[in-house]
Amino acid sequence: MIRSFLYLVVVLSLVSCLDSKENKLQRFLIQGNDAAKRRSFGEAKRYYTEALKMDSCFVDAWNNLGTVYYKEKHYPEALDAYTNALQCDPKMRQALLNRSNTFYELNKYREALEDINKFAASGRDTLVTHLSRGLIYTRTNRFTDAGAEFKKVIEQEPSHIEAMVNLGTVYFYEKKYDSAKLYLDKAIALDPKQANAFNTYALIELELDDKEQALRRINQALEFRGDDPYFLNNRGFILIKMKEFDKARLDIDRSIGEDPYNAWAYRNKGFYYLTMNNFNEAIRLLKKAERMDTTVSNLYYYLGEASFLAGDKEAACDYLKKALRKREISEDTFNGKCMRK
Repeated sequence: MIRSFLYLVVVLSLVSCLDSKENKLQRFLIQGNDAAKRRSFGEAKRYYTEALKMDSCFVDAWNNLGTVYYKEKHYPEALDAYTNALQCDPKMRQALLNRSNTFYELNKYREALEDINKFAASGRDTLVTHLSRGLIYTRTNRFTDAGAEFKKVIEQEPSHIEAMVNLGTVYFYEKKYDSAKLYLDKAIALDPKQANAFNTYALIELELDDKEQALRRINQALEFRGDDPYFLNNRGFILIKMKEFDKARLDIDRSIGEDPYNAWAYRNKGFYYLTMNNFNEAIRLLKKAERMDTTVSNLYYYLGEASFLAGDKEAACDYLKKALRKREISEDTFNGKCMRK
């Protein structure tokens, strides 16, 4: 799983000579923002909630409450808060951007794209728009479109590190590894602690079957962000490939504990059980990943293999047909397993 960059907007305010109710609302907002800045999220939520008791359409409080939930990785609650803000003010740009990010985290890419397009139509902020669209296109395997969006960012801001890393990621998915490394190296030259670049580098090395180098690269990423669930999950996958199964499971379980919405982690845990010949558990976890996000790569290939080994050829061939459509397997592989008389 590739770690992505998203941007949230918090609404700020200042107290001036306003009427009593408005004055109290603004004070609650400022106190909530101060608590959120200190990462005292429970306190922040209390202040925002007090403001909303006074005015159920205080959109700034709804927006910032959503952002607190988002930072806590409570994405359904964040989605509700941003939606409430937009029901009160459908043109609130901050909430449109933030809800788009939340839909993205919940793997609801159509809705995420709709919101970012509304955000773009309501005013100028092309860098954020291009970055957000690029991320959504990447997740939905629209790699040509994704690359075009990230290139637009780099055209406007040639040293934009996040765009470089994300463009390198697109090239990784397209198996254009030299081009991927070119942009990742540029990002690392600008920021030697660019953990996301090392993370993508690790996956490239794994694809090139250099497991030791892949492990070295992912450890570099974790050196800078040791509790990142995406990096932990990727290291777990690398360790499975290296047959370090106990260490792999620890990393994947830690990843799920940090981010229970990451479908890739459930895919990797399913793959772990597949390698352990526990096919029923593998299928259960892979189906969970499928319910969360059908765009996860090799998901249907692993489901097909696990179903075959569990003795369910009919289900296996249904999954492998989907894997064939996603180009996870070749026609020869599919025919060899499913077209035999």
